[in-house]
Amino acid sequence: MDYSVEKTAKTVQEAISLALQELNADEDSVEIEVLDEGNKGIFGLIGNKMARIRATLKETGIDKVRKFLNDIFEKMDVKAEIDISEENDSLNVNIRGKDIGILIGRRGETLDALQYLSSLVVNKDKENYKRVVLDIENYRQKREETLVKLANRLAEKVIKYKKNITLEPMNPYERRIIHSSLQNNKYIETYSVGDEPNRKVVITLK
Repeated sequence: MDYSVEKTAKTVQEAISLALQELNADEDSVEIEVLDEGNKGIFGLIGNKMARIRATLKETGIDKVRKFLNDIFEKMDVKAEIDISEENDSLNVNIRGKDIGILIGRRGETLDALQYLSSLVVNKDKENYKRVVLDIENYRQKREETLVKLANRLAEKVIKYKKNITLEPMNPYERRIIHSSLQNNKYIETYSVGDEPNRKVVITLK
């Protein structure tokens, strides 16, 4: 949501300084509109007119994500709380609420789509890319733990029965988890086959 203040001072720059002080912001994070440049009048004495400006806080990445997701949830009739924290070049978004499994979707497909769209919203018309990581009730962490256990269990089967195992189709994020969890196994190697969105990981003996 935009937040603006108008300030009047002897010069435009003084008015801007007053506005920045009130908004507790730097000049890069606000939009300045000069409403009246003012003048010093005749000989700087008669008809002295003050300068007037309007300073508006620019919408942040956090503002954009929150507004975008709230609009989506409203259309889906989903009640959820959105927690957003900023860390270096990343926005970490965690969604909490009851009956929000619909936002995860099958194998996290809806969650991935929301994350991708949120990233587009945040980075539109921006030079510096900001990564958006979206999670729901720590789904990604739970899913990662499940996939690591699955990978290790299937690797043991491959070693025991000496037969390749091909997993179900997974998105790139999940395939990376499988690959990385087995990369240090001296008996096993992994590779991917097929085309998106049906690309699969194969676990095989070295």
